[in-house]
Amino acid sequence: MTTERTNPAARLGFQPGQVVQEIGYDEDVDQDLREGIESITGQDLVDEDYEDVADTVLLWFREDDGDLTDALVDAIGLLEEGGMIWLLTPKSGRDGYIEPSDVNEAAQTAGLASTKAISAAADWIGTRLIAPKR
Repeated sequence: MTTERTNPAARLGFQPGQVVQEIGYDEDVDQDLREGIESITGQDLVDEDYEDVADTVLLWFREDDGDLTDALVDAIGLLEEGGMIWLLTPKSGRDGYIEPSDVNEAAQTAGLASTKAISAAADWIGTRLIAPKR
């Protein structure tokens, strides 16, 4: 069995040693995905109170969490140069679902480029967003 099959986070491109800052944690997040990321990076996810920049921001976001563009702009400020944001939104038919067109519009407004969207977990779609070079 490959790592990709056993660890859902393997397909998201995490690397050992990366600092991953998690935003939007709630009881509905996918624990297997979170543990998989920690397994690959070799360290715990850091939370909203982390005081340094991160290699990747893991942003769990649901329709009723507020303004997605604002959340993405805030996340950009947390990133190391060249870092990325994994935006995790509920899949179609799940509570909190966000239309892909709304995700793309928010990303573009925030100045991000969407490079990939995958099924990240049973109930979550992951969209990889890259911040522009500063």
